[in-house]
Amino acid sequence: MNGPSGDARAAAMASRESKSARSETGDCGDGGAPPQGATRARSSAPDHGLVGAAERRGDTGAQARPSSSLIYGALDLGTNNCRLLIAKPSRRGFVVIDAFSRIIRLGEGVLTSGRLSDAAMNRTVEALKICSDKMHRRSVTRARAIATEACRIAANGEEFLDRARRETGLAIEVVTRETEAKLAVSGCSSLLDRSCDWALVFDIGGGSSELIWLDLARVGHQWRRTLIDRLDVQNAIAAWTSLPIGVVNLAERHGGRDVTQAGYEAMVADVMGALKDFEASHGFGKRIAGRRAHFLGTSGTVTTISGIHLKLPAYERSRVDGCWLSARDVRAVSADLIAMSYAERVAQPCIGQERADLVLAGCAILEALLRMWPCQRLRVADRGLREGILATLMAEDGHDRRPMHRPPRRFRPPHER
Repeated sequence: MNGPSGDARAAAMASRESKSARSETGDCGDGGAPPQGATRARSSAPDHGLVGAAERRGDTGAQARPSSSLIYGALDLGTNNCRLLIAKPSRRGFVVIDAFSRIIRLGEGVLTSGRLSDAAMNRTVEALKICSDKMHRRSVTRARAIATEACRIAANGEEFLDRARRETGLAIEVVTRETEAKLAVSGCSSLLDRSCDWALVFDIGGGSSELIWLDLARVGHQWRRTLIDRLDVQNAIAAWTSLPIGVVNLAERHGGRDVTQAGYEAMVADVMGALKDFEASHGFGKRIAGRRAHFLGTSGTVTTISGIHLKLPAYERSRVDGCWLSARDVRAVSADLIAMSYAERVAQPCIGQERADLVLAGCAILEALLRMWPCQRLRVADRGLREGILATLMAEDGHDRRPMHRPPRRFRPPHER
């Protein structure tokens, strides 16, 4: 059956994402015109941007007493997607109260031209305006907005971010690849299988792919999956790398619409070549041999593969996030997709038109990882950078500083209860 594509599909996914985390609103799409008050707030934002203002209002330091009224925002401006989460602290971490996701293809063509195109920048600014309005409507008190590979490598990346600040009030920072890798680890660390010795966390992006090997023996035995624990998992990083290969630039090099088996193998070989130096330096193939190891993937590639494997009639985050796939499952889906025409991939409800020319590039990157480091189990994470940002901000503000031992409750006889 045909599923939603483009912005409609992204909005539906964002809506389901927010609802699955006990969302208090169904307004997670790209909607119509923003409310008048939100527009006024954005137009009158100070020069340093909405995010800068929100950080100063809410950043009272790690030693300050946390306020339950604080609302946090995390914006991830990637090569292919613009994503926002708005959340409030809770006893078990945080609760998402609003979300937004749109495919904007900011990095389209940047590999050949070296610059962000006018069309891509215009699409992205429109998405950022929606994010800005949502942050105003939700009264976000502290936030962080980051940009990744497309803005890192484009000659006009900083120029574009200046424009985005003027038109949306959002102060967006370009983060390093190392920061991106650490945020990805923190964002999905609660899905790690602690019975394993090693785990490869990977984030297949539009313009780059972050790979992080974790030595799980370094994770404390008292790990409770709190906000602080999510950040402490970074101490288990044995090695990491960022490949300058993502689904957008790999598809542009090899073609993503009409993919033959030979073309698919050429993409896999391209990625394998980029992995060789990292493996030669660290030898993880030998280190994990005979040990318990698993993959943990956070990206549109693995969530799409999971949705297809589960034969979902429409994408469901609650069924995808945290599910396990075998290497055989992954390869079966990839083989089916190679055998499909472009039109047939478009018709897949978990792909749609916006991803149909990119999905096989993502499958090729994942296949290269499986060939380099044969792991039989992959856990799927529909979470990542934004969750890592939220965990970091809330932990800095002391929201995870709960008493380890509660005072004993006074016994009350039944007639006093």
